[in-house]
Parts: sequence; C-alpha cells; structure tokens
Amino acid sequence: MTRTHLPRQEVAGLVLAAGGGRRLGGRPKALLVHRGRPLVEHAVEVLRAAGCTRVHVVLGAGGGTVRRRARLEGCVLVDNPGWEQGMGSSLRAGLDSLSGTGARAALVSLVDQPGIGAEAAARVLAAYRDASSLVAAAYDGVRGHPVLFGAAHWAGVAASATGDRGARAYLRAHQDALTLVECGDVAQAYDIDTEEDLRHLVNPAAPNPGDR
Repeated sequence: MTRTHLPRQEVAGLVLAAGGGRRLGGRPKALLVHRGRPLVEHAVEVLRAAGCTRVHVVLGAGGGTVRRRARLEGCVLVDNPGWEQGMGSSLRAGLDSLSGTGARAALVSLVDQPGIGAEAAARVLAAYRDASSLVAAAYDGVRGHPVLFGAAHWAGVAASATGDRGARAYLRAHQDALTLVECGDVAQAYDIDTEEDLRHLVNPAAPNPGDR
C-alpha cells in the first residue's frame, strides 16, 4: 500500500456541531441552511472530499432535530449532553468517541465555517505523518481550522479543552511541534456567530469560495 493511501484509513474526520447559536436566537448552528443544505451536511462532505473515510459528528443543541433533518448516513453521531459548557466539551466527546477505532489522528472542523472547503482540509490532511502529527490550517499566517491532532496528543488536548477555548491552550503550549499549512488562497475562515454573519450563507445557485 502506498503512503498516499494511508491518511484515508488512519485519519478520522471530526465535526464539532453541537453549538446552540445563542447569538442567533438559539438556532442550532448545525441546521442553518447553506446552499440548500444544513451546515452539518456541508461540513461532513468537506471532510469526506478531503479524504476522510470515517467521520464522527458531535451533536448537542437540537440533537434530535438534527438527526431527523440532516442526512448523515455513514457518520458516527456522538451526543454531547454537556454542549452548553462550550466547544471544549464537544472536542473531548469527539476524541473519546475515536478511542478504539484504530484512528491514529483526527481532522477536526467546526460546523459554522462553510467558507473552508475540501481543498483546505486536504492540505492539512496531507501533512499527516503519524500519531505524533500536529497540524493546523493557517490564513495569512494566523492559525485556524481545520486542525489535525495525532492520537499521541488526544489525552493532552482533552485535559486542556475547557469552555469555548477548545484546544487553543494546548496548541500554544506545543507551538514547536505544530505544522502550519497556509490555506488563505483557497478558503475563507469566517465563523457564523451572529445575525450579521448570516450574510455568508448563500442560496444553492451562488458560488462558494470554500468549494475551491
């Protein structure tokens, strides 16, 4: 088997999709519609197109509704009952769900960043080497998502992931081991957090820079 085939088997995709959209009137972010589909479907498709054959999706706010409305066939759906504690709890739940699967790394994306498409995710995935890999996309040199955590980092990431900070503290503490992959030429790293941000969501006919 050639080296180029290994990441598809060893790296699992992990979508953090539990957010409740507090500044969006309590609308679960996973179900916001982008190009005719819920954001969570878009996020899963991006990771699959990048090369992840296994994708886990962490659900929280409106989890039951997301299961009914979104087409997530083939995904492992992970419930995070503590989603209100912040993104850190979803990251912990997602990494825990990968234990025992044989995955040696997790490519983590956020459901509310539709401007980041498969090309950016594939670049980060291509930097995977082994379970010690630690890789993140960068936008004009600034660290962003997706982030790839080799399995050797999972325990440390989980221990430091609190509130809405996710893995930021861990990544800062391990900057020397972190590989940044520039993706600013193929993706836009905006978040859908507020009513104003909804302007980034487009109808099915409009082009999306994140699809490049």
